[in-house]
Amino acid sequence: MEKTILVHGSGHKADSWKETISYLDHQEDVLCPELSAILDGHEASYPNLLSAFETYCAQVSGPVHLCGISLGGILVLDYALKHPENVKTLVLIGTPHKVPKGAFAFQNMVFRLLPKSMFASMAFDKKDTFALGNSLKNLDFSDRVDEIRCPTLILCGEKDSANLKSAHFLSQHIQRAELQMLDHTGHVVNEENPRVLAERLNEFYRRHL
Repeated sequence: MEKTILVHGSGHKADSWKETISYLDHQEDVLCPELSAILDGHEASYPNLLSAFETYCAQVSGPVHLCGISLGGILVLDYALKHPENVKTLVLIGTPHKVPKGAFAFQNMVFRLLPKSMFASMAFDKKDTFALGNSLKNLDFSDRVDEIRCPTLILCGEKDSANLKSAHFLSQHIQRAELQMLDHTGHVVNEENPRVLAERLNEFYRRHL
């Protein structure tokens, strides 16, 4: 059985997938890397994180099912573009196809006001969160997503206003993509609506295992 790799976002850790996994059909084949851990002490930058994720995936045999939310979605999308032969299916949840500069600047302003203790439950500490964010601000997949050839599921919470446009863009520009919205759900789909998310994933994977 192929492995499924679930990748969390910058605001959460690997255990944010715990409840979703409890509803999945093939729990024993699910992997959830901790992004801060796979960096293995290297500087928190997007190029370093992508390289670390590539190394992580290289240790998993066979083509994999990749699923990511937010920053995790960016990583799995980038990986699928660089290593299409290693990706059987792709799931992008609340994933931007380019980093919105206005929203990015506002987020940075809010983060600067938060005490360091508030970052304890996030993927990275305050310093690394800023460093990683700054290395992401010019990321743009607009002219590349049409290269994706694997079956792709685009998921977005109906209340995730920051990513609604990207969800539609991705579904329109990825050849084998389908878009599904999750009612009464915001950005953090795997924590806000884990049972419904798992149902959508199970249905998608049953068609493509």
